[in-house]
Amino acid sequence: MNFSFEEKIILENEVALLRPVEISDFDRLLKVATQHKDLLQYSPIPIYSEHLFKNYIHKAIDNRTNHNRYTFVVFDKKQNAYAGCTCYLNIVNPDDRLEVGGTWYGKEFQGTGLNRNCKYLLLQYAFDFLHAERVEFKTDERNTASRKAIEKIGGQLEGILRRHTLMYDGYRRNTVCYSILKNEWESMKYNFFNQ
Repeated sequence: MNFSFEEKIILENEVALLRPVEISDFDRLLKVATQHKDLLQYSPIPIYSEHLFKNYIHKAIDNRTNHNRYTFVVFDKKQNAYAGCTCYLNIVNPDDRLEVGGTWYGKEFQGTGLNRNCKYLLLQYAFDFLHAERVEFKTDERNTASRKAIEKIGGQLEGILRRHTLMYDGYRRNTVCYSILKNEWESMKYNFFNQ
């Protein structure tokens, strides 16, 4: 696998457009990010205030520069609006693996099919272009909505890492781990939207 942080990756279909996050996305996403304080209640990084969200945008750009994480802004073509963000992270080129995560959408974009389209684009790029062997997903054990969404797209439960991640409020979360393997993707990608 040869993931490049320097490449401007643009992924799109008739529903979603994903492109690298940039400073100007602060203004495009501020209302979506700060409208509901509990939007990222299971995330280690809160974004519910203007100050917190500004830090999030700057950190996302720094993470790409430092080759730690590649954050995409998500544009919903059906609603003609910016919806949130999603990321590639924990990228290990020698092992042909990466993680899809750090995903959040405004409440009005949840349950609309946008997430499934974004995950398809991210998985398609990882497996069919980068030739990854595995894509990983992690989420808070308490986040049942996220767990169900990962399972609906074919993520296989691998286990739970106990007291794995320190949350911003001091809570230590258990992290649930899932994955999709290359051979599983080959058999699922043609029926991805029918699952």
